[in-house]
Amino acid sequence: METNYRNKNRGYQQLRVWQDAIDFYVSCSRVFRTWPYDLRRVASQEIASADSVHRNIAEGYCRRFLREYLQFLNFALGSLGESVSGLIAYHKAGQLQPADFDSLNALAFKLENGLLKLVESLERKEMSGDWIDHLVLKESNIAYGGSE
Repeated sequence: METNYRNKNRGYQQLRVWQDAIDFYVSCSRVFRTWPYDLRRVASQEIASADSVHRNIAEGYCRRFLREYLQFLNFALGSLGESVSGLIAYHKAGQLQPADFDSLNALAFKLENGLLKLVESLERKEMSGDWIDHLVLKESNIAYGGSE
């Protein structure tokens, strides 16, 4: 459900890394919401950590200062690390189907690399003094390997 509401504060919705984080959450939800009752707490935690990734990207983008943005991108990386750790553990325990593990792990890897590139690019901007608030969307997409 997308809307046509656009403003500077909602610019994160145009970021590929945010869109990938949404896709990762949707895929995790699809897989883990079907888990049996005795694993509901574990499944709920996995869904919550996936949910936290896109939320932290959005919250950081909406902050006023670059340092805050970077802090929330690092929170997103932390949540993604938590989620990947869960995937590995569930796969090793035989609780996660190999195809689901492969699919979710591939999505997480793409997302992780995108976040790392974005953080690196923004840190370079900060160190060189080239940061201008209106460049958030443009620079973020370029850092993620896309076009302006």
